[in-house]
Amino acid sequence: MGKVRRFFCYLILILIAISMLYPFFAMLNLSFVPNGEIFNQGGGKLLYSPLTTDNYLSVFEKIPLWKYFINSLFVAVVTTAGQVLFASLAGYAFARLNFRFRNALFLLILITMLVPPQVNIIPLFFLMRQFHWINTYQALILPGLFGGFGIFMMRQYFLSLPKDLEESAKIDGCNIFTTFFKIALPLALPAVATLTIFTFVSTWNSFMWPLIVTNTESMRTLPVGLAIFKGSFREITLWGDLLACSVICTIPVIAVFLAGKKYIINDILQGGVKE
Repeated sequence: MGKVRRFFCYLILILIAISMLYPFFAMLNLSFVPNGEIFNQGGGKLLYSPLTTDNYLSVFEKIPLWKYFINSLFVAVVTTAGQVLFASLAGYAFARLNFRFRNALFLLILITMLVPPQVNIIPLFFLMRQFHWINTYQALILPGLFGGFGIFMMRQYFLSLPKDLEESAKIDGCNIFTTFFKIALPLALPAVATLTIFTFVSTWNSFMWPLIVTNTESMRTLPVGLAIFKGSFREITLWGDLLACSVICTIPVIAVFLAGKKYIINDILQGGVKE
């Protein structure tokens, strides 16, 4: 009876996985199908044909896709690195250090998570304009370097770590920064990987803020550039070109997830404290 139940559980999981993966596979497959043949294929096929690379070549000729891609990648990488660094430092301070008004300050950070990001767009825009940062990388990056969610998550993770190794490091003469970078942060790699993935994906897919603070083609990120590219269609939508762009957009996100997933599934205390 147990084997039958396990078989049906695996079968259901496989069917769910196929239902989720098929749209991505179809997107990849159709991105190689000529524009005029996409709607002549019929639905539900495992493999669409004929295949060609004209859609990808056409996209790079019609829009500066490499520029959009590099802008998005630069903004996402710098924002993610800054977010992880500042959130880790702040989370460790709230978890391990005792200072005045610690709880009140942390409560204020939690309150910022209750404010919809759309509410901050107008004040941030005026602030960027006062600094003369409109249409610059500073405007695209700096507002995303700090976030209440990252600080909250890292604090909760550091609180769950045992203090034994940190106390041993202090006995050996390590200061607070050495203890953080050599003991606490390596133990928090699962949380760091999770925050990295969330921050990178949200920054990479960000549309509204880059649309507001950029006004030249050289500063546009990939979502904004693709939206303007789609809006340039008048009579016929070039679905093959859009699918090719969509495939290119998903590559960095998948790469970041595959690079970080091994840290997420690892045991928190692997190689750490043994009972």
